[in-house]
Amino acid sequence: INELTSPGARFYLGVAEDSDVGSNSLKDYELEANKYFALEVKESQDGSKFAELVLRHSLDREKERSLSLALTALDGGDPPRTGAVQLHINVTDANDNPPVFAQDRYRVSLREDAPPGTAVLNVSASDADAGTNAQITYGFGEMPAKVLQKFTVDAEKGMITLQEALDFEDTRAFSLAVEAKDGGGLVAHCKVEVEVLDMNDNAPEITLTSMSSPVPEDAPTGTVVALLKVRDRDSGENGQVSCELLGEAPLSIVASPGGSYKVLVLAKALDREEAAFHELVLRASDGGDPARTGTARIRVTVLDANDNAPVFSQAEYTVRVAEDVPVGSVLVTVTATDADDRQYGEIKYS
Repeated sequence: INELTSPGARFYLGVAEDSDVGSNSLKDYELEANKYFALEVKESQDGSKFAELVLRHSLDREKERSLSLALTALDGGDPPRTGAVQLHINVTDANDNPPVFAQDRYRVSLREDAPPGTAVLNVSASDADAGTNAQITYGFGEMPAKVLQKFTVDAEKGMITLQEALDFEDTRAFSLAVEAKDGGGLVAHCKVEVEVLDMNDNAPEITLTSMSSPVPEDAPTGTVVALLKVRDRDSGENGQVSCELLGEAPLSIVASPGGSYKVLVLAKALDREEAAFHELVLRASDGGDPARTGTARIRVTVLDANDNAPVFSQAEYTVRVAEDVPVGSVLVTVTATDADDRQYGEIKYS
């Protein structure tokens, strides 16, 4: 009897035979007490009595897969004689139970450097039905194509596998809709939340946003020379960046209030006559272990100021001249030099 059979359904049980006649012949039937079935005794046109099994309450194969009831036939003799038969009732399965996941929601963390082929999670569902009604097939529900490209699920085992590289900086979490479908078409759903863990896979990036060059050599200390943007696409300690200047340069780093910009300012006076330009390297290091670094080369040209007076090659010249030297004769040539550049270094004598 199928478990979805409606109460009130009848099942013919046949006729018991008694060789006696009259009051000693078959008189009644009795059924072993139970909560599902009742017995109705009917009389046919020829006077014989037969029994019908009547379903009173719905069956549930998942609670009771079979029943064994004793059916007894009694005659009218004194004392009565009986005959018994055992009724074996097999409750056949109907697909009245959907699959049930072990959890409604799964959570798993996955490093962003996990290679394709990495096992993410094994979801599991069960079905109380039997046979093909309990055979479960796993799959994904409606999801964006981007998510479907990243993951795959084994239809038989429910193992979710990574099939494309992850990138924390692109997507930090995925929500997977997983389905379990039984052989009768009933479906269950669960959610799998995949958290992507950041790895230190990005080096700091330094971008020169503005530059003042050349810088006058008489510029006061604190003058802004360059503005740089420093960023690291990683998060947490992996994205925390510190900067330093390599080499000897009359500059220092000042962080902006937001922290993403670095300002290069003059730390001490310039002197073009000592160095016409300064080449320096800015190195940015993140807080990862091991740390990753990024560098930027900066060249600062020093613009000349008229900060040097001409200097004669001698402080005093002594010349002996004959009194009859002709007018127009060269007596002595004096020379002076100026350490400044361009027009500041051009010398006139008087």
